[in-house]
Amino acid sequence: MKKETIERIRKFTSDRDWDQFHTPSNLAKSISIEAAELLECFQWSDTEYDLEHVLEELADVLVYCQELADKLGVDVDEIVNKKMTKNELKYPVDKAKGNSTKYNKL
Repeated sequence: MKKETIERIRKFTSDRDWDQFHTPSNLAKSISIEAAELLECFQWSDTEYDLEHVLEELADVLVYCQELADKLGVDVDEIVNKKMTKNELKYPVDKAKGNSTKYNKL
């Protein structure tokens, strides 16, 4: 996420004095709830969905993820890149390309 966007999220929360409610547990719950709302957009069809609604729910998930990262004092780019390094080792291109099998069954 761009620095300006992250700062906007932080300002939004700060201006409303909502940080007091943003415990890691509450934020994790909120991520799960918003992810379920995102999934609901595809409940009855994989191809017919309201893109604007999907984007709103996706944004809600991303905002809560950024807020949780802030609360935990971690950098999103750093933790994503660390996880991608692990994923690249678990799913080598020569074994995983075009294959959706879990890493322990490749």
